Amino acid sequence: MSANPHFRWHPLRGEWVAYASHRQGRTFLPPPEYNPLGPTVDPAFPTELPEGKYDVAVFENRFPSMTLAARDAPASIVETLPAKGVCEVVVFTRDARASIATLSIDHLDLLLQVWGDRTRELGSRPEIEYVLPFENKGVEVGVTLHHPHGQIYAYPFVPPVPARMLEQQARFYREKGKGLLADLIAREIADGQRVIYQDDGAIAFVPVCARYPYEVWIAPIEPVATFEDLSPSQRRGLARALKTVTLKYDGLWNRSFPYLMAWFSAPTDGKAYPHAHLHAQFYPPYRTSDRLKYLAGTELAGGMFANDSIPEEKARELQEVAVSIEETVHF
Repeated sequence: MSANPHFRWHPLRGEWVAYASHRQGRTFLPPPEYNPLGPTVDPAFPTELPEGKYDVAVFENRFPSMTLAARDAPASIVETLPAKGVCEVVVFTRDARASIATLSIDHLDLLLQVWGDRTRELGSRPEIEYVLPFENKGVEVGVTLHHPHGQIYAYPFVPPVPARMLEQQARFYREKGKGLLADLIAREIADGQRVIYQDDGAIAFVPVCARYPYEVWIAPIEPVATFEDLSPSQRRGLARALKTVTLKYDGLWNRSFPYLMAWFSAPTDGKAYPHAHLHAQFYPPYRTSDRLKYLAGTELAGGMFANDSIPEEKARELQEVAVSIEETVHF
C-alpha cells in the first residue's frame, strides 16, 4: 500500500492526529531464532541497514507517518489535511551491536552534526515548521528493528509538546529577560544534587521536576536555539554528556537500558526565538529494577504525571554508576 497519510483535527484537544494505516505492514522484530548478525540472512527479515561504507546514514522511512507526497485527505465531520511532512531514519553506525553508549566521542560529535544538518535541510522546506530528532531504544518502548538508529520527524506545524514548552519559555523571557531553561540549569548547578555530568559547555541532570524515574535532560549550559548554533566545544560537551548518561543507564542493571530520547529546539519558520534552548530529554520506562513504568490514568487522561520516586534518589543512583569515557567525567 502506498503511503498517503492524513491529519484529522481533534476539536477537544486542539491538535492534529496523524492516520497512516499503511504502517500496519511495516517490518517488525524478527523471530528469536533469527540472527541478523549471523552468516546467513533470511530475506523475509531484512536488517534494513544501508549498504556501503558510512559512519552515519540517513534515509527516508519506508513506512512514514507523514510524507510530502500526501494528497487528497478524506472528508470527515472534522477538518482533515494531507499529512505533509518528512519521516527519516538515522542509522547511528554500521555496527549493529553498538549503541550511543558504546560509540566514541568523535562519532557522537558527528551524530550531533548530522542531526543539525538534517534539521537545517528539512527545516528549509516551506512545508516544514518543526524538526524533532528522537530515538526509541529497546523493545520496551516499541522498537521494531534491532540496529542502533533513531528517527527524525519534520512537521508542518509545531507539535503540542514543544509548542507548550516554547510558550512557557517565551513568557519567562518576556518577564525576566533571560532564558527559562538557562535559569533552571543555573539553579541545578548551584543546588548540585541532581547533576549527572558537567563540563564547561554542557550539562546532564535529573531535573528537579522529573516526571519519570531516571529522567535526564542534556543541554548546553549557555543557551543556543538550534544544533547549528552550537560551538564545537558545546557540541563536544554534549557528546560526552550523551555517552556518560547512556553508559550510566546501562550500568544501572548491567543491561541495555530502554529509553525514549528527544531533542527540542527552535521552530524552523525563519523567525527569531531568543527564548528557545536546545536540549534533549530522556524518558526511561523503569520504576524499579523489576517493574516497568507505564503511563497511568492520571498521566494519559489527566496529563498530570505522578512519579513514584524522588528525583534526588534517582540522581544519586545514576551518580554512583562508575563509567569511563575518553575525557574526565565531572560530577
